[in-house]
Amino acid sequence: MAQIAIAECRKIEDYKHAVLHTNADIRIVGHTMSVAEALTDIDGLLLTGGDDVAPTRYGQEVHPAVVSVAPERDEFEIALVAEARRRRMPILAICRGMQVLNVACGGTLIQDIPTQLPGALEHRFKVPPHQPFEMAHEVWVEKDSMLARSLKERLAGGDSFEVNSRHHQAVDAVAPGFRVVATAPDGVIEAIEDPDVKFCVGVQWHPENFWRTGEFRALFEGFVAATSK
Repeated sequence: MAQIAIAECRKIEDYKHAVLHTNADIRIVGHTMSVAEALTDIDGLLLTGGDDVAPTRYGQEVHPAVVSVAPERDEFEIALVAEARRRRMPILAICRGMQVLNVACGGTLIQDIPTQLPGALEHRFKVPPHQPFEMAHEVWVEKDSMLARSLKERLAGGDSFEVNSRHHQAVDAVAPGFRVVATAPDGVIEAIEDPDVKFCVGVQWHPENFWRTGEFRALFEGFVAATSK
């Protein structure tokens, strides 16, 4: 059975269920652990949502809209990415997790979409707490990507699908070696991946919220399948 490390976060239950529904086992890992301890006997790494990544991590002054950061979590998760990448371990990175992945690998972020991208869609889509799965906008997916192969049934022969959205930051300069594989209609980057490894995908929406209904289950199944030796 695959062992998946899930980065600790405030709303972790959906991430846990999304992985457990693939018949994998899980370990919750956080900054009080060493990277070696966190990744011992682990087959894949799932990076989760949460606070903004500190702009100092990618060499920028702090924008006024950045008011909630977690320095210890940034340091730990960036180190996790480095070690997981060294081991060529499959990585699935979600929302903040995608931003951590991009920064850890040398990219930068848009610190605040509403003020830095005038005319952009609403990406911090406010929904009732019991409806985190409400769709906000569509994303356009590159057909020759790991993401498209994982979600081919959801694409159903097309090149787009609807997603939920709860973020005010996004990938700006893409990390070297990565490619953009999904965008929103306003051009905001919605997914990145490293085409040179078995599985390393970051998505900006929250597929874990759909573990009950299965719209994005295939993404987690593809991630876990990639951990097989």
